[in-house]
Amino acid sequence: MALGRDFPQGLDDSKKLSAKRRGELDGQVRQCCAWGVGVVDVEEIDTLNILGATMLAMSLAVGRLVEALGREPDEVLIDGNLTPHGRCDKWRWPARAIVGGDGKEAAISAASIIAKEWRDRMMVEAARAHPHYGWERNKGYGSAEHMEALRVHGPTPLHRRSFAPVAQMCLL
Repeated sequence: MALGRDFPQGLDDSKKLSAKRRGELDGQVRQCCAWGVGVVDVEEIDTLNILGATMLAMSLAVGRLVEALGREPDEVLIDGNLTPHGRCDKWRWPARAIVGGDGKEAAISAASIIAKEWRDRMMVEAARAHPHYGWERNKGYGSAEHMEALRVHGPTPLHRRSFAPVAQMCLL
């Protein structure tokens, strides 16, 4: 995420915003800022583990941002306490991890909003193919509705085999 001078006001941690406000900001940010999204598929997550997949997704997102900007960033700000440096071979940029960064840095807030909205749209789309799981409502999180559907209908190809409830089912 690279914010220009005219970035939208009211950016904050995506989890602190209402769905309506987050959706509004998502559109505004994507319209006036350079951005990139990295998506890692289920098999890669199971192979790499969540941390490794997160580092890969960040690397892919920054790579797409570089394409959008037409130049390398001076520094990448990352929410959390780890950067992909040394954890993902695709990472090549200077980075600084900021604990609670999505509430402190506008660029991280904007990136968290885009990522959350992107993922939510993916889950709504997936719900059309797998309607029993309520993904259009729970966005794939382990809600009671999702867990009951998993128990009744079993895992889909979109469920991580490393997700504890799925892994336990596979052992039975």
